[in-house]
Amino acid sequence: MSPRAKAIGRSLRLYHGDPARAATLDALYRPFVPDGGLAFDVGAHVGDRTASFRRLGARAVALEPQPACFRALRLIHGRDPRVTLVAAACGDASGEVRLSVNSANPTVSTASASFVAAAAGAQGWEGQAWDAEIVVPCLTLDTLIAAHGRPDFVKIDVEGFEDRVLAGLSTAVPALSFEFTTIARDVAHRCLARLAGLGNYRFALSLGESATLEEPGWMEAAAMAARLDGLPHAANSGDVYAALKPPS
Repeated sequence: MSPRAKAIGRSLRLYHGDPARAATLDALYRPFVPDGGLAFDVGAHVGDRTASFRRLGARAVALEPQPACFRALRLIHGRDPRVTLVAAACGDASGEVRLSVNSANPTVSTASASFVAAAAGAQGWEGQAWDAEIVVPCLTLDTLIAAHGRPDFVKIDVEGFEDRVLAGLSTAVPALSFEFTTIARDVAHRCLARLAGLGNYRFALSLGESATLEEPGWMEAAAMAARLDGLPHAANSGDVYAALKPPS
């Protein structure tokens, strides 16, 4: 079995084989993803978030540019008429992007050359190798919204390319999340600035794979930027959640 096939199998066991984890994901997304709503899964990998959106009763649009991961997505979700699978990356312009593939750990494949450079020699990233490059289609969030409708929630997990994804969004959506890493905090700062320019958002943090929001809960963009800057390098990664404030 190839390293890539082994890695996909490991992801399937990790992300689809734990009922308790699935319940935790559902509890996290329930406030953002209404029954009958629409969610985008940008960087879907093997589709565990898409599965959660479907359990909550929403339609899902799942984007994944890696062919091996997309095959897994198609096996899991391909027969569901309320899931739209898109073999593409997401960025600031429609066209094509060059994807650096980590065959042994596809979940950290990325379209960001600066992310690959930041990982080189960084503590906690030892042994990671981006050993192949492929050119893949790229769409913007604006294009996806024009094709599928305004989503209630957008999950973005694209390894250091999150700011480029948000640069392709020109109107506020009710809620979203974007991944951050401690080797690329500047990307998270650009994401916060972009969202602050799009709408009156508040922000909350989920560390690692906890799938729970940290205390003290919701905060302004400046406070979130300071919170991210204060994290130790060993925190490694997590997700920032953004939700539009209710009208006063």
